[in-house]
Amino acid sequence: MDLRQRLAGRVAVVTGGGGGIGLAAARRMHAEGAMIVVGDVDPAAGGAAAEELAGLFVHVDVSDEDEVDRLFETAAETCGSVDIAFNNAGISPPEDDVIETTEMPAWQRVQDVNLTSVYLCCRAALRHMVPAGKGSIVNTASFVAVMGSATSQISYTASKGGVLAMSRELGVQFARQGIRVNALCPGPVNTPLLQELFATDPQRAARRLVHVPLGRFAEPNEIAAAVAFLASDDASFITASTFMVDGGISSAYVTPL
Repeated sequence: MDLRQRLAGRVAVVTGGGGGIGLAAARRMHAEGAMIVVGDVDPAAGGAAAEELAGLFVHVDVSDEDEVDRLFETAAETCGSVDIAFNNAGISPPEDDVIETTEMPAWQRVQDVNLTSVYLCCRAALRHMVPAGKGSIVNTASFVAVMGSATSQISYTASKGGVLAMSRELGVQFARQGIRVNALCPGPVNTPLLQELFATDPQRAARRLVHVPLGRFAEPNEIAAAVAFLASDDASFITASTFMVDGGISSAYVTPL
């Protein structure tokens, strides 16, 4: 089989597909033959991504249950199935900082968008995958789900820990129904979200970069390659995994000079 077409005939729903990791993953899965359904809160970015990939755009606030259900129902009705769900949408606002200064509104908003949304998207995707007896769900967690950081974003870290635990449990629960669920754990990625964060605090960027054994942040297409792999049959024996794509950061004690 041509590896470049290993997702041929499959329908992939990508939340946060208008930019960053989501757009890179949508492009990669499209290149491998998948029909792409872009879910995004930004109509301009999401619409442009769908147009580029000859796919479908559905406006969605991933923290809203009705909108999430409509996203997956529209994908199934328009494209015929939901084979892949890349539940990737997330935020990291500056108001989410150390625990002493992060107030409840910021905490709750991050939990709603980063964690509750994954719960809603998994529920919606499973409604279509369980009757079909097949499917791959990839949830974006983070390396901070398995490591502590002194440059804290407390709600973000907690939300990604929740994504990791939920993905593991769903992977076990639905394994014998033909559905794989994995938590993708990227290290720091060179996306607009990270660039904006570090532009306002270069010291924070330097403190993080020094710990990456590869000596750089990931590029979105490197994370996209992992998404396409997990979505494909090449990962047929991988479920409930903590899939690290982090440049070695979670394995490092002292990094190379």
